[in-house]
Amino acid sequence: MDARLQDCTIEEQRSVVWFLWAEGAKPVEIHRRMLAQYGQSTMSHRKLCEWVERFKSGRTHVTDEGRSGRPSTSRSRKASSPQEYRN
Repeated sequence: MDARLQDCTIEEQRSVVWFLWAEGAKPVEIHRRMLAQYGQSTMSHRKLCEWVERFKSGRTHVTDEGRSGRPSTSRSRKASSPQEYRN
C-alpha cells in the first residue's frame, strides 16, 4: 500500500495508537510508523505518549471527553500591539 493517509481524523490516529500499543509497540515505533503514513498530519510524539499513558491507565475510548465550564464566546479581534490596548 503506497497511499498516504493525509486526510484523517484525530480519533482515527488515536485508534491506531491504541491498536499498535496493544500489540506491544513502543511509542517511538508507533510514531515512526504513523509518520510514514500520515506525514505532516501525524500527531506530535508528545501527544502520542500522552495517549499511550491514558490507554495504560484504562482508557477505552478515543474521543475527547466533555469539558465543564462556560465555552469561550469572545469574538473581538486581537490587538496587534500593546499600544492598541491603551486606545
